[in-house]
Amino acid sequence: MPFANYKFPQGTLTSEQKEEIIHKTTDMFVGYFGEGVRPYTMVLVDEVVDGGWGRADEVLTMARMREWSQPKG
Repeated sequence: MPFANYKFPQGTLTSEQKEEIIHKTTDMFVGYFGEGVRPYTMVLVDEVVDGGWGRADEVLTMARMREWSQPKG
């Protein structure tokens, strides 16, 4: 059974975007393995609370990510 698990910061995706991710991921698996896997494909879209994830030993928050995305100058 193909399985995909996506994790996004809470509140960053709409219901429509989550549905699109599920459809596109399922279609991708069908493209690789054939139509027979469609009924058995599992796609989970998890929302992680702010500060509930990290990278390189650093807790990430939406505020910190916004800071990083601002142009320097």
